[in-house]
Amino acid sequence: MSSDHNTQQACPCGGGAYGDCCQRYLQGEALAPTAEALMRSRYSAFALGMEDYLLASWHPRTRPSRVRLDPQQKWIGLSIKSTEAGREDDVNGVVEFVARFKIAGKGHRLHERSRFENIEGRWFYLDGDHL
Repeated sequence: MSSDHNTQQACPCGGGAYGDCCQRYLQGEALAPTAEALMRSRYSAFALGMEDYLLASWHPRTRPSRVRLDPQQKWIGLSIKSTEAGREDDVNGVVEFVARFKIAGKGHRLHERSRFENIEGRWFYLDGDHL
């Protein structure tokens, strides 16, 4: 797990300074209050190689036994296209996003419509459809 990302550096998710954005969620100091905040923190976890956070934020019904991150994959940008529900008091939420990454210098995009579920005040990634 990479925890050496400086709090003043830009957050990988693009939401501001890391210390003001995803850091508190990734370090377990707070729970992501919305589906979009969880989506952003999961993107940051992919970018920073934080497999434990990815597993912990995955819905128990759909969680894989492990996450294998490709060390050659460099995450380079996140764009949130839309959100449906997913607020603090909602039970379900949907976030459509495009995540850009490179492998061996070649650019790729992941366009997904992700579903999230709030269980007793904690958001989890349930599953998603690739678009």
